[in-house]
Amino acid sequence: MSAVVKLLYKPFAIIFGLLGGMIASAIFSKVWKAVAHEDDTPDASDEERRWQEILPAVALKGAIAGVVKALIHRGGATSVRGLTGTWPA
Repeated sequence: MSAVVKLLYKPFAIIFGLLGGMIASAIFSKVWKAVAHEDDTPDASDEERRWQEILPAVALKGAIAGVVKALIHRGGATSVRGLTGTWPA
């Protein structure tokens, strides 16, 4: 049963991961606007931005993405275990 649950969970994990990325991007944009008082978030390929602007933005974006990913994956796995009695990951 465990192998079946893992196999069935995979497509949902992929979808949840994509949704998590979109959610993390939206959260980052709002946090960046509040912290930096700018509408435009720094991008590594932006020629007019300096390293001092890009690195903190990338670090914040990565931290937010990591937390959102962990929340979504852990929540999904916990829900599957609650429904099936099997941990999917």
